[in-house]
Amino acid sequence: MKRVLFAGGGTAGHVVPVLPLIRTLAREGVQMNFVGSRSGLEAELLAGQPVTYHAITAGKLRRYFSWENFVDAFRVLGGICQAYRLVGRLRPDVVFSKGGFVSFPVAFAAWLRRVPVVAHESDLTPGLANRLAMPFVRTLCLSFPATPTGRFKGRVCHTGSPVRAELLQGDAQRGRTFVGAPRGARILLVTGGSLGADALNAAVRGALDDLTAEYHVVHVCGAGKLSEDDHSRYVQYEYLDATWGDVLAAADLVISRAGANTLFELLALRKPNLLVPLSLAASRGDQVENATYAASRGYSHVLEEGALTPAVLVDAVRALAADLPAVTGRLEGLTTPDAVALICDELRQFLATT
Repeated sequence: MKRVLFAGGGTAGHVVPVLPLIRTLAREGVQMNFVGSRSGLEAELLAGQPVTYHAITAGKLRRYFSWENFVDAFRVLGGICQAYRLVGRLRPDVVFSKGGFVSFPVAFAAWLRRVPVVAHESDLTPGLANRLAMPFVRTLCLSFPATPTGRFKGRVCHTGSPVRAELLQGDAQRGRTFVGAPRGARILLVTGGSLGADALNAAVRGALDDLTAEYHVVHVCGAGKLSEDDHSRYVQYEYLDATWGDVLAAADLVISRAGANTLFELLALRKPNLLVPLSLAASRGDQVENATYAASRGYSHVLEEGALTPAVLVDAVRALAADLPAVTGRLEGLTTPDAVALICDELRQFLATT
């Protein structure tokens, strides 16, 4: 029995890209386990998948001084001990590390157990967990070919980011019916990610009179963030799962955050998009870098969160609409790698040697 141990967590972005890998390897009879945090988020996202979930203690890795760093240092040590025992018991042939603070203890424990580690970096620049794990990684898979790898001496492979098959197979007409779009109406889809985005939500709602005059607005706003706004051409949802691929297929324009997974989904589906990246004040700047990269190649328009107001948002949407022929042309000429196939091939290299 071939065995793969997946590790990642902290946000949905460290779990969702793993789902198509799990489904592909399950068809080949591979036995799979997933190590995540005790928060419950990862286990919820993996519900119903052919994988066994294990939770370990995971201290948050911070890039700034905080007294909590001292406490979390012990949590990281505890996580390493738990991961070491887990790797010894599960005896995987290879570990796949998707990043997030829970992945580092598993990558280090795998190295101690002499189990090869394949890691994937979604963003343009590596996150802290992946940077710390690099000395213990055999193969590093990258979403962006321009990602710097520093002194990493292992194998580097440009794979892109995995996109779920159900998104690629979305049905536009089914999506239009689901959101109640009138015949002939253009659809503007707004999403702030799995947790929503308060600043973006507020700007969209403040601009509804202008936006609904031109579009049927579909707003995915995050759990607990529905409003009482009542417009005939405005629908809102806390979260979309099974219908997400259909709604994406139906969208004419998309306003989104600039997380790497979301960006690669939009590029794979050739969707003209306006990116509103999470600001430097609230992140390490990975979304700003992702958005800048996409804009520099003409695939996206970008609106900085610091400049976000209802009026500015309306102007940005109209600017994207005016540039639509050029953006669409560049997107149609874009070739995206088959990340699922490429990453699974990297994993099979180690499965084949056992």
